[in-house]
Parts: sequence; C-alpha cells; structure tokens
Amino acid sequence: MPDMTPTPPASSAVLPDLHRSLEQLDRVILGKSGQVRLALACILARGHLLIEDQPGVGKTTLAGALSRTLGLGFQRIQFTADLLPADLLGVSIWDAETRSFRFHPGPVFTPVLLADEINRATPKTQGALLEAMEERQVSEGGVSRPLPNPFFVIATQNPAAFVGTSPLPEAQLDRFLLTVTLGYPDARAERELLETGGRGQSVRDLPAVMDAPTLLAAQAEAEQVHASGALLDYLQLLAAATRHHPDLETGLSPRALLALLAVARAWAYLQGRAMVLPEDVQAVFPALAGHRLVPAGPRPVSEIIAEILRDTPLP
Repeated sequence: MPDMTPTPPASSAVLPDLHRSLEQLDRVILGKSGQVRLALACILARGHLLIEDQPGVGKTTLAGALSRTLGLGFQRIQFTADLLPADLLGVSIWDAETRSFRFHPGPVFTPVLLADEINRATPKTQGALLEAMEERQVSEGGVSRPLPNPFFVIATQNPAAFVGTSPLPEAQLDRFLLTVTLGYPDARAERELLETGGRGQSVRDLPAVMDAPTLLAAQAEAEQVHASGALLDYLQLLAAATRHHPDLETGLSPRALLALLAVARAWAYLQGRAMVLPEDVQAVFPALAGHRLVPAGPRPVSEIIAEILRDTPLP
C-alpha cells in the first residue's frame, strides 16, 4: 500500500517565499501581524477578502501591499453611487471597420481587484461582482469571458453608519471568504508612524517577493494539508452550534463549512504543519463567521462567536 502520510509543508520550496512575504508585509502594515496572516491565508485558500473599518487605518495600504508583494497585476476602482456595472465589467462597442461588436474589458480583468469602499455603490453595481467572485468569469453579450488565474477581490468597506453607504446583501457577503478589521494601531506602531511622518516603505516601492506561478503552487500545496476525521467532526460541531444558537437567526451553511476547512488548511500551511489542528480552525473562525452570522438580538456577533468557540467540545 502506498504511503498516505502528508508531505510536511516545511519541505516546500515555496513556503520560504511566503514567510518572506509576511516579513515584508509586517514592515508596511505596522502592528497588524494577525490581520496580515489572515489576509494571506485567505488568498492561499482562493478566497476573496473584505476589509472593513473607518477611513485612515490602512485598508487600502494592505490591499496594495498584498498585490505588490505577491507580484500580481493590480487594478483599483473607487466605488461611488454613480458607478455602473459596465464601468466595472466592461462593455461591447460597435466597430464600424469590422462591422461587429468589440469587447472592451473593464478593471475586473486583473489578478487583484481592489474594490475601494464597495458599500458606497448601489446594490446593482455591487451585484455585478457576484459572478466574477463565484465563477471567476464575466458574462456579457451572451459570451462568458474567463478572468485571470489567480483572481482575487480585495474590498474595503466603511462602517454602515457612515453617510452614503449601502449595506452589502447577504449573498454578496457570503462570497467573501474572510473579513478582517484593522482597527487603530497600537501605541508603538502609531509612534513609529509619527516619527517617520508616515513615510515608511512606500507600497509603490515594494519589490515582488512572489509571482503568479509561485502563488498557484502554494495554493495547491495548502489544499493538500491533511484534515483528520476528528477535525471534520469538530467543524460539524461548530456549524451545529451556530445553527441552534438562540441568539442567531441562521447558522453556517455547508458552503461556509467548506470555506472554513479550506482557510484552516491554509492557516496550518502558513505555520509549516502538514495537518490541520483545532487551534487552526479557532484562529480563522471569527474572521470567517463574523459576516455570515446574523444576531437575533442585541448581543454582538463577536461575543456569540467567542462563546461558541469556548463551549464547543473537542471531539
């Protein structure tokens, strides 16, 4: 019988590149190592990332630093109330010379799309991203056009209480694998910002540590990280806890559970492990579940998630 023991990721040729990428990102995004690692795990799991917080805390900086460090093409589009789906996806224009329509691709045709302040656009424009995020293709004029591989959407979102925002519908929120909140920097990181005047290493000057083929290889290795039967039992217990919790309207769907497994594998891979441990699931669970669970009462979702993680027994 062939040996079925998973190959330790520590022997990977691309894992050192990932660690160097993390080191570079930590030098740019000060004091947010946890959020940086969640963002990279999200990309390794082939997911899309939602960064939500108030302006001025580094949301756009994180998105730009990720794309440049990973060596991926990058397009930024500012979402506004007058942005149309065609402005994002592209449009077919009649070409008199060829007597046919010629498709002019929009900014979505890029490996990394930064959807800045996504909740300032109308629901119609927000919904135009759904097919791109789920199917990694754009349908226009009866033709389906594939997007680059890899393809990621990194969206930033202002708090819902801000003027001019439109809440993302649940179907769109579910397309984001993780949500991270940067928050204010700690005192040490903020002091460094003050001492340098915010003129640390510029995102535009960041060298590429990886490239698209290296990232695709890392994604393939992350998918091979072993998840035991007991670990799958733990995932199902967590899902059941969300589905039967009295303070939640709905629980995690099977699709969300598959996403949890994928990002837990990616997190374990970043730690250099060949198998997923319960602490890997616990590390990514709040970022995965926070935007998918709707509270039925006044309790904040973060408090309910912490309670579920505390009370769900390990199998």
